[in-house]
Amino acid sequence: MKLSPLKETIDLTGKTAIVTGGAMGIGFGIAYRLAEAGAHTAIADFNEEVGNQAVKKLVDEGFRATFIKTDVSSEEDVKRATDFAVATYGNIDILVNNAGIYPIIPVMQMTSADFEKILAVNLKSVFLFTKAVSEVMIKQGRGGKIINITSIDALHPSSVGLAVYDASKHGLWGFTKNTALELAPHNIQVNAIAPGGIATPGTGGQPVTPEMEMILKKFLEKIPMRRMGEPDDIGKVALFLASDLASYMTGSQIVVDGGVLLS
Repeated sequence: MKLSPLKETIDLTGKTAIVTGGAMGIGFGIAYRLAEAGAHTAIADFNEEVGNQAVKKLVDEGFRATFIKTDVSSEEDVKRATDFAVATYGNIDILVNNAGIYPIIPVMQMTSADFEKILAVNLKSVFLFTKAVSEVMIKQGRGGKIINITSIDALHPSSVGLAVYDASKHGLWGFTKNTALELAPHNIQVNAIAPGGIATPGTGGQPVTPEMEMILKKFLEKIPMRRMGEPDDIGKVALFLASDLASYMTGSQIVVDGGVLLS
């Protein structure tokens, strides 16, 4: 069998990607790498100001990108974002379910509304986007890639106060494996990335609360590589999964954590 040149293997020219929560942090790190590889990249995010700034950064680099304001937990918004990507670029080949929230609330202090919001953003959104986008991919008849951003908390708890976040990520890992099984006959590969501690606007650098600062300090001490990850550390792995480099992978989860689970 003749092997494809590496530059062709990672070339996403002519493909379209939707990245949820792609306006900043891990999401933007992923959006950047996919756009750099040639994909038309649609950022679906609720933060309109930051989302437009993110698109401007990509366009200024010479990449093709657009923003669509999206409440990822709304079925109507998800359909609108999916239709927008198809209308703008003609197809959808890659979906990255990255949007997520992680409020630190102990179970004994949590309300039903807190519980429902976390699951709506972190898990229901993945169901909504996966269903909408996979319908498009199946109709196109050329397969596709779905990448779900889980967490090392899908494998091991990291902190008290993240019980429902952890439940959402365990659920997302289970959802990833089962949809991989369901969509494999359509040549749609579904995989996950489990980030460890990543320095984003919501972590590290400028902690939102003293509680978060203390948690991050203790977490950093556990990382064998002695550093927090960067959004690009996840972006490069997402590019791997979105490209032909991962053509024989589905139902897998790649841990990107600097070795913290070893400790």
